[in-house]
Amino acid sequence: MDSDVRLVPWGEDDFWLLRRTNGPEMTEHLGGPESEEKLAGRHRRYLELDPAAGRMYRVVLADGGETVGSVGFWEREWRDGTVWETGWAVLPEFQGRGLAARAARAVIEEARAAGRHRWLHAWPKVTHTASNGVCERAGFTLLGPVEFEYPKGHRITCHDWRFDLSGEDG
Repeated sequence: MDSDVRLVPWGEDDFWLLRRTNGPEMTEHLGGPESEEKLAGRHRRYLELDPAAGRMYRVVLADGGETVGSVGFWEREWRDGTVWETGWAVLPEFQGRGLAARAARAVIEEARAAGRHRWLHAWPKVTHTASNGVCERAGFTLLGPVEFEYPKGHRITCHDWRFDLSGEDG
C-alpha cells in the first residue's frame, strides 16, 4: 500500500463522506448530485458489499488519519466477462496533491489480493482531465474511448483504462 495514504474499510459512520463528495463540483462528470435517498442507498450498498465482490474504503492520510476521500473496486460485466471496476473521489481541499493516484495504487493492491479477476478498469469521462491523469499516474493502460449510459438515460464517452493485476503484459 502507498505509504502516504491508508485505506480504511467503509463503515456505518462514513455516510458524511458521501454527502461531502456529492456537491456539484465533485459530481459534474458523474451526472450531478444525487438525492439524499440515492446517497443512503449507495451507503447501504457499500456496507453490504460482499468482500468477494469488491470493497469500498475511506482514504486517510497515513500521518494523522485525516480522511481525504474514498476509493473502491467492484465487479462489472464487461465485454466477454467479469472485471473489477474502480473509482475514487478526493475532497476538494485535498485535490492536486497526488492523493487520488496514491489511493488508486493502493486499491490496485487490494484488487490484486482479492484474486478473482485479472483486469481492473477505470472509465473516467474523456473530459475529466484529473481522473484521466490519475489513471496514467497509477499505471493503467489507456485502451481508448468507449460509450456508456450514465446516469441512466444519458450517453457519455469515457476512456477505458485497464490495469493487469496478473503482472503480465497484455
